[in-house]
Amino acid sequence: MRYGNGSGSASLAALAMLAGIATADAQEVTGTWQRDTGASRVRFAKCGEALCGTISWLRDPNGPAKLGQRIFYDMKPNGANKWSGSAFNPEDGKTYSGTMTLSGDTLTTAGCILGGLICRSVTWARTN
Repeated sequence: MRYGNGSGSASLAALAMLAGIATADAQEVTGTWQRDTGASRVRFAKCGEALCGTISWLRDPNGPAKLGQRIFYDMKPNGANKWSGSAFNPEDGKTYSGTMTLSGDTLTTAGCILGGLICRSVTWARTN
């Protein structure tokens, strides 16, 4: 028995395509990003069910940040092209609630305190 005019299968195909696009967007943040100051690069990759960011290059390897140091933890989707988790700041040795927002080849990360009332943002450009 057939119902309707077959547009149901077209609707299912469109939903599957949209689900694939959402998955692709979430993966676009993976890769290497350079800080706007040019002082460091971070490589984002899957870690379990989340994304993590690890320092992959430093202009000054003698500073407080260290190669291989994880500075973004447990970044999970929190809206379209947005993630939330934790951000470690090697300069002060503290971990903050963190967010990431992707817009094209620009990634903005922020570390916040007081429930997001005070945040410090950093802009990153894709290098790969």
